[in-house]
Amino acid sequence: MTMKTVFQKTSGLTDKPTHYCPGCTHGVIHRLVAEVLEEMGVLEDTVGVASVGCSVLSYEYFNCDMTQAAHGRAPAVATGVKRVLSDRMVFTYQGDGDLASIGISEVIHAAARGENITVIFVNNAIYGMTGGQMAPTSLIGQKTATTPYGRDVSVHGSPIKVCEMISVLDGAAYIERVSIHDVPHIQKAKKAIRRAFETQKRGGGFSMVEILSTCPTNWGLDPAESLEWVKDNMVPVYPLGVYKNLSIEGIK
Repeated sequence: MTMKTVFQKTSGLTDKPTHYCPGCTHGVIHRLVAEVLEEMGVLEDTVGVASVGCSVLSYEYFNCDMTQAAHGRAPAVATGVKRVLSDRMVFTYQGDGDLASIGISEVIHAAARGENITVIFVNNAIYGMTGGQMAPTSLIGQKTATTPYGRDVSVHGSPIKVCEMISVLDGAAYIERVSIHDVPHIQKAKKAIRRAFETQKRGGGFSMVEILSTCPTNWGLDPAESLEWVKDNMVPVYPLGVYKNLSIEGIK
């Protein structure tokens, strides 16, 4: 009797085990990006740009051409790659410390120029790799290694809402915020990633998907609790949905 294959690992990922902490959802996001690239048939024509942060080793996990950028500079590197290799699918994979702090000017200007690249922005509201310091996206009252009494607006300011900020730029074509705290939202996240890459494929301009993710280790929660924390605490501050879609033909 021949068994029917109902599930298998995407060819968009290598066989190398990841270094991520137990319960970290970077692995889920990696899989979604890899599945979309595989399903679109563009793996051989894709160049990814790895950032600095927890995802610094993502070039070892994605089964496509990858290059490494200095801290925060992934959109600038992606711009250069896309302008030289305009027929390639080009994406960056960045955390909130990399994108929303040291790299905020890079992503703003890439979007303002309408660079035809796709940014995968993973927001877990904390610096993960360097020890759990406050990030630009940390929530008001959130305790971190550098805000042991909680983020204070009068001292630290308010969280930066990247989708809201980027969506007002004329060069931004597709901007959406999603979450992966449960299966239905994971499925929605994959659709958003597909729409972002389809925008690039059609030459639509700058696209970005912000993904609310977990950091159980630095949040001091177990994996299940961290998923609930995203739903109960992050989603109210960072509302999910499409922030901009220039309605290019064929994208819904």
